[in-house]
Amino acid sequence: MKQGKSTSPWAWVPSLYFAEGIPYVVVMTVSVIMYKRLGISNADIALYTSWLYLPWVIKPFWSPVVDLLKTKRWWIIIMQLLIGGGLAGVALTIPVPDFFQYTLAFFWLLAFSSATHDIAADGFYMLGLDEHKQAYFIGIRSTFYRLSMITGQGLLIILAGFIESSTGLETVQFSVTTQKTTTKWEIPAETATQSSNTTEQQFIVSQSDITLGLNNLQREQAKAIKEWTHTANLYNGFAEADKKVEKQPSWWSRSVSDPLKTKLKEAFGAETKEINDGQIQGNLAVVGIHLSTSPEPGEIIVLNLDRKRGAKDLSIVDGQRLTFTNQNWNKEAWVLIQADPKLTTIASANFQGLSGNIPFAWSVTFFVLTGLFVCFFLYHRFALPKPASDKAVAESKNMLKEFLNTFVSFFKKENLGMAMIFILVFRLGESQLVKLASPFLLDAREAGGLGLTTGNVGLIYGTIGILFLTLGGLIGGWLASRNGLKHWIWWMTLAINLPNLTYVYLSFFTPESMWLVAASVAVEQFGYGFGFTAYMLYLIYFAEGKSKTAHYAICTGLMALGMMIPGMISGWLQEIIGYQNFFIWVMICTIPSFLVIRFLKIDPNFGIKKQKQ
Repeated sequence: MKQGKSTSPWAWVPSLYFAEGIPYVVVMTVSVIMYKRLGISNADIALYTSWLYLPWVIKPFWSPVVDLLKTKRWWIIIMQLLIGGGLAGVALTIPVPDFFQYTLAFFWLLAFSSATHDIAADGFYMLGLDEHKQAYFIGIRSTFYRLSMITGQGLLIILAGFIESSTGLETVQFSVTTQKTTTKWEIPAETATQSSNTTEQQFIVSQSDITLGLNNLQREQAKAIKEWTHTANLYNGFAEADKKVEKQPSWWSRSVSDPLKTKLKEAFGAETKEINDGQIQGNLAVVGIHLSTSPEPGEIIVLNLDRKRGAKDLSIVDGQRLTFTNQNWNKEAWVLIQADPKLTTIASANFQGLSGNIPFAWSVTFFVLTGLFVCFFLYHRFALPKPASDKAVAESKNMLKEFLNTFVSFFKKENLGMAMIFILVFRLGESQLVKLASPFLLDAREAGGLGLTTGNVGLIYGTIGILFLTLGGLIGGWLASRNGLKHWIWWMTLAINLPNLTYVYLSFFTPESMWLVAASVAVEQFGYGFGFTAYMLYLIYFAEGKSKTAHYAICTGLMALGMMIPGMISGWLQEIIGYQNFFIWVMICTIPSFLVIRFLKIDPNFGIKKQKQ
């Protein structure tokens, strides 16, 4: 008799996949924001945090260990405890002098623990649910995984900002509003002050309400303004210069890619008007900030500025992080705000600057995350079922043999060739589309794009897109659980590929209606969410067997490879042939997925609820 048979999947599937997504978004996204707030240079952030993705890339190579030793349930619980420990380690080392090295070490622990947790969670999902429930809950697990992404990128940052605003000087606030007039930027006068009427230390802002004309600037003019602002902040010690590394063209670029690019451009290159493609930039406004009184000798006050609310088409391009000391407190630090060059309507945004105890704010945030994972550990310790099939496969004496047999058995699976082709090509079109969809919407019409503003694109993808993506996934899971994977795989393949035609339409007719563009993206995102159900279910189906956890991890590794390689060349290809031909190419790349599904061997009953005897 199976233990935990009566445990409802609703009691553990949503919480398990919410817990799976949190450490991933913390390592890949939150760490970048935290390091930026703590003053690490862009070059170091990009270099060291990019390597943190490695554990997810190579996780198939140690997935057999999860399959062979202990139970999947054991691995999930222990990894959640380790993730909690890693989060606590980050929290404890943020305030120390060499925090960058120490926190990176704990982020590596988080990354490996999280990747291992992914392996175990996906394996347990296949063991803890029958085929029918696996199909039914595939959309639900994806929904809660996406919710964890939103939580990590939104609520955690808000929490850190709230704590920061509560521990420093009074919050700096100013607003920028555009108007349909012309404003001319002039180098502001230096307004140093030696004293203030108040003895309370606070920031003094040169303007609290800034009006910005909608007239655009030539690229050279905008460049000169940005250079002046940046140079002034560097000279007065408010900012530090970023490290820049000059890269020489590689042998591959000189001998292969550049000659190939020339030939492709001659054959298929699209003609675009050579105006406005980077030559025109949005108007700029400047705000000066200084302190009312001098800090103590050796005291450093850091002011971090960002948009609090309002139009995303108004953004800070210089002066996001300013450092004040007793040497520069009475000089103006400059903050530069730029409008999106495609903005033609009145818009406004409120900006705020926080000067609180940044290390303390982020330490508290990570301690909160630690507490969350202690709760996950305790909850799943009792809530996760104990399926009879969840057991260790190998004994220690034949561990190496079983480890090798796990890989060998995968490559001995029936219909392996077609399965691998399917995994690699099913998302061939989407893997390229996903990289260029947003740039296409943002690029100027003269360059072949739709010329939307940053705010419009954020609205389309951040609300409408994610809504229809989730809806498509939920409906796909529900239908697959009713009629089975084999019944729906052709229709789901059609759903993930055919809506890409909306981008062909958009690139040829370039409609100006934002709602028409939003409707096109909604159709494409719904089709992707619906069609992706078939892909994930087939990975589960093909991984079935003695070593299903390890085999599923290998399948997801192949999936990542199928996304990575086409995605790497998509931007290069689009620059050569233009958006119209590129989206036609994307549609051509969908053909292999239709061809290969005819040769897949799938049990017609997989995913359908079995009748009780």
